[in-house]
Amino acid sequence: MVPFSFAGETFVAGPEGALYWPAQQALLVADLHLEKASWFARLGQFLPPYDSHATLSALLRELERSGARRLYCLGDSFHDRFGCDRLPAAARDLLVRMTSALDWVWIVGNHDPGFSDHCGGRLAEELEVAGVILRHEAVRGEPRPELSGHFHPKLRLQLQGRRVSRRCFVVSDTKLILPAFGSLTGGLDATHPEILDHVGSDAAALVPLSDRLLRFPLAA
Repeated sequence: MVPFSFAGETFVAGPEGALYWPAQQALLVADLHLEKASWFARLGQFLPPYDSHATLSALLRELERSGARRLYCLGDSFHDRFGCDRLPAAARDLLVRMTSALDWVWIVGNHDPGFSDHCGGRLAEELEVAGVILRHEAVRGEPRPELSGHFHPKLRLQLQGRRVSRRCFVVSDTKLILPAFGSLTGGLDATHPEILDHVGSDAAALVPLSDRLLRFPLAA
């Protein structure tokens, strides 16, 4: 995981899409979309039912690597409000083990408003932590520094005749949008007008590697 500065704070970005905030001993992730496969299965589109366990196992690895004591999920943690009810036993046990061990906060997103059994942790519409707003979707014109998710940003590049796509963080002076952490999530091109309309033309895509952080100005 690679450190960088935002809003006067140091953050550490990981290739899987997690963000560690050392001063708060907090890990932040967005858009887990747990039980997305089972939601599609109810509509007759059958996908391998392992997405939740894969996502939660990856999250456990990030927690153990960072040593975080609290975790903020920035919305769309479940693919729908009843997703927690459909969790397989092994995935539920893993999730409850983590929520029991941490100060765990679920920020509500557009996919999971009003879910009642949230498998531990506590719910919030949004939070302010050390002057930084944590919410699901970035708000246009918000002057305060803001961490959010929702857009699942990915950077797509043409390299040596190959099209390469990587999860990325999108950052401007006041906004930092996290990529989707879920194992069964797509992504919106970081240069999409909807993203740029929220963050402004001075934004950049950050792509963390194991030993460095690549920065790509989106205006280019």
